[in-house]
Amino acid sequence: MAMTSALLQFKQSFQISEEYFSFLCDGASFPKTESWNESRDCCSWDGVTCDLLNGHVIRLDLSCSQLVGNFHPNSSLFQLHHLQTLNLAYNWFYPSSIPHNIGQLRNLRHLNLSNASFDRKIPTEISYLSNLVSLDLSNGFGLQLDERTFETMLHNFTNLEVLSLFYVNISSPIPVNISSSLRYLDLSYTNLRGVLTESFFLLPNLETLKLGNNDLLKGVFPKIHQSNTLLMELDISYTGISGELPDSIGTFSSLNILSLYGCQFSGSIPDSIGNLTQITELWFSSNRFTGHIPSTISKLKHLTSLDLSDNSFSASALLQFKQSFKVKSEYSSCYTSFPKTKSWNESRDCCTWDGVTCDMLNGKIPTEISYLSNLVSLHLSNGYGLELDERTFETMLQNFSNLEVLSLFHVNISSPIPVNISSSLRYLDLSYTNLRGVLIESFFLPSNSLETLKLSDNDLLKGVFPKIHQSNTLLMELDISSTGISGELPHSIGTFSSLNISNLQELRSIYLYHNNFIGPFPASILNLTHLEFLDMSTNSLSGPLPSKEPSWICHTTH
Repeated sequence: MAMTSALLQFKQSFQISEEYFSFLCDGASFPKTESWNESRDCCSWDGVTCDLLNGHVIRLDLSCSQLVGNFHPNSSLFQLHHLQTLNLAYNWFYPSSIPHNIGQLRNLRHLNLSNASFDRKIPTEISYLSNLVSLDLSNGFGLQLDERTFETMLHNFTNLEVLSLFYVNISSPIPVNISSSLRYLDLSYTNLRGVLTESFFLLPNLETLKLGNNDLLKGVFPKIHQSNTLLMELDISYTGISGELPDSIGTFSSLNILSLYGCQFSGSIPDSIGNLTQITELWFSSNRFTGHIPSTISKLKHLTSLDLSDNSFSASALLQFKQSFKVKSEYSSCYTSFPKTKSWNESRDCCTWDGVTCDMLNGKIPTEISYLSNLVSLHLSNGYGLELDERTFETMLQNFSNLEVLSLFHVNISSPIPVNISSSLRYLDLSYTNLRGVLIESFFLPSNSLETLKLSDNDLLKGVFPKIHQSNTLLMELDISSTGISGELPHSIGTFSSLNISNLQELRSIYLYHNNFIGPFPASILNLTHLEFLDMSTNSLSGPLPSKEPSWICHTTH
């Protein structure tokens, strides 16, 4: 009876409200406590599990239960001393703090308070739960964990296998001594500071390590001398970690996901990357990698996502050149002379230095990239110096039958516009690629999944805008600005009259500026009721605008 009373008292301390949860829990939230009543044994209630031998409540799963209200510091929940699992994720307890009495539940093995809108400081008493195997406080946007409590937790939780503190404000040095039992560790967005050391990679059971979005994490990627790690996912994206990626990265033979984007890595991507034969996702964008894309990447047969965009030359050669000379103004005969090299330093990208213009990436994309037949997404955008030969381009499009995202913005392809593209493609960006040829109807056929098509700034693309005879395309963004496409815009641009809800009437953006379009403004564009941006400037369109003013007219450039 005591357990029933405690649970009913807990139920009565909250309201049920669906409005907070319509976008959470994949639509699977429901009020578990609503059915709780004394006419049934509490062990049969939704979310409640009891020990079959002694009848004690050992598990309480009220995740996604639409609970709203203040969590009382002396909640009756803390009378359930035999609890081993407590899951209150995806409820709304704001602005309550996690109660100090949480430390009374000494038998807890699994505690999940993620996405529950708890606020303020996490109590020291949470570190008393020394039997914990998993602790999830993730998405605790207002939660703060002081350095001492964090250290005590890591010291006391000797059986801990899963720790997720994503978005908890720790503002602490990165831990050095952590439990060897850990399998999953997420300290992303926690304001960690310090240097990433080798100790993380020597943990015998660690499979997932997420340290991303901690810009006070510095230093270089440690050289690993021992390769028997079980690590399957490593994310240090958007940290201050810099320097060269060591050859020893190739010893992480179990890795499935490697996320290094938004760091300060420089030098070449090591050939040993080809040893990561289990890898499915490589995210290397927005660094300062130089040199060629290693051909060993073709060994990565399981790769589904590859992003090498936004990388650049390092500054070492230019700095060496600078150091070879002294600057003296008296020797100059130029009225406008100034010491351009004086401002050169490693704190800024060399491409922003006075007198320097960069080829941001360089070299030919290896044919071997076309062997990655399992790719779902490929990003090589902003590859200003990258070249992709016509044959490799054709082979890629033929082999990548599962490809959904392809971004080659600013890669020099110098190839005819492709005719046959994968029907699985949702996003295609071939802007600034020196494509040539004629835009044809195949891009707009209903068999395609294309939602975004970007072909802008290819002045060798010619012909007229194709007349579309079938309308049930998923296209939401179309950009063919600054091409050589000319002639009249056909009435069919707005007459995609299929009753299918996902037709071109779903278009959000059309960019047709700086072409050679002539003739009247097509009134059928008014049928595009979801249109938000339309730019048709710098053409030779003539005649009056439609008399009926569309809702998006404020966004339109004439």
